[in-house]
Amino acid sequence: MGRDLLRFATAGSVDDGKSTLVGRLLYDTKSVLADQIEAVERASVDKGMSTPDLSLLVDGLRAEREQGITIDVAYRYFGTPTREFVLADTPGHVQYTRNTVTGASTAELAVLLVDARNGVVAQTRRHAAVLSLLRVPRLVLAINKIDLIDYDEDKIRTIAAEFSELTRSLGFDDASIEVIPLSALVGDNVAFRSAHTPWYDGPTLLEHLESVPVEGPDADAPFRMPVQYVIRPRTEQLHDYRGYAGQVASGTVRAGDEVVVLPEGQRTTVSEVRTADGPLDAASAGLSVTVLLTDDIDAPRGALIATAADAPEVVSELDATLCWLAEKPLTPGARLLLKHGTRTTQVIVGGLASRLDTETVSYTDAPERLEINDIGRVTLRVADPLPVDPYARIRTTGGFLLIDPPTGNTLAAGLVGDPLAAVSAG
Repeated sequence: MGRDLLRFATAGSVDDGKSTLVGRLLYDTKSVLADQIEAVERASVDKGMSTPDLSLLVDGLRAEREQGITIDVAYRYFGTPTREFVLADTPGHVQYTRNTVTGASTAELAVLLVDARNGVVAQTRRHAAVLSLLRVPRLVLAINKIDLIDYDEDKIRTIAAEFSELTRSLGFDDASIEVIPLSALVGDNVAFRSAHTPWYDGPTLLEHLESVPVEGPDADAPFRMPVQYVIRPRTEQLHDYRGYAGQVASGTVRAGDEVVVLPEGQRTTVSEVRTADGPLDAASAGLSVTVLLTDDIDAPRGALIATAADAPEVVSELDATLCWLAEKPLTPGARLLLKHGTRTTQVIVGGLASRLDTETVSYTDAPERLEINDIGRVTLRVADPLPVDPYARIRTTGGFLLIDPPTGNTLAAGLVGDPLAAVSAG
């Protein structure tokens, strides 16, 4: 049996040490080659540093190294004997908030860094708001550079208390938050426990990453599977075979389950669930399968197979929250493409209802446009009815993309409904 996989993201302000922390994780898990380590050690000596500058392992672009900044999302892959990891390393500058959205959209956990000397700052609040908006289920507050405050326990506890107050205001459960004091530069509490923090009895960062549950929030949600491909062999042996292939987006499916095919609305029963290795008793979120149905009905690519007892609503107009990613602003009346699951349809942007102030986590009055990095609530009218769930309930079928028809470029990440409604109302 293979190791399980954890997808997580990093976020934080500029110079909080994200690149050094990622480099430390790669270094301590022996996920970098010896010649890379030697090159970093030589470069660090040339810079007059007494310890290796592990940020050089991840800030690979020359322009980034010269400026000392990270400018885009970078995906790192590493593993331990316990678990495999996909890490989305996001930039810290406020003007790259959209990249945090991109990196955190599929994360099961986010590591939010703060500098122990500065504590919770405006960018910490902004990133925490975005992570709450995206319904990232678990957060780690990594209080970095504790060596620079002489491992002051009282200051660290003060930062942790302020962060706890912030996350509660954003709707996070205390059980989903872990606070870890560490130093990425010297390695305190990253992969190995530090002798400098005898008062800290929690896990190291790597211990937490290895042990935290990986089941996403959609695992216990109602069954959803967008149809990716219809399998029709049309051979003599499989003359009437019709299988619907796709990835289970949420929930679990078993033979005998009653399902509905949307947006058409035909009801039927699952007769078999299988992979290339043969039939399965059950398939859960994240697994790619072929589903066979009892009745011969039309379920083309783009259709959604869902549990009949708790099906999503089929809509032609939807209220949504957008993170605008493009340089060109969004204005009412724009005609774009909307990609939801495996279906793409035309869409017209209606009114812009409000824009989110991520520092205060409150909405402003209706804006005339959404600029790059803006997060706002909008109304969309789609050409073809779509089966959608509120993003706050199911991330996979509650998320979508807006695409520029001439170029195919992604313009916005969209969330059905207002995931912060409960928070903003409070």
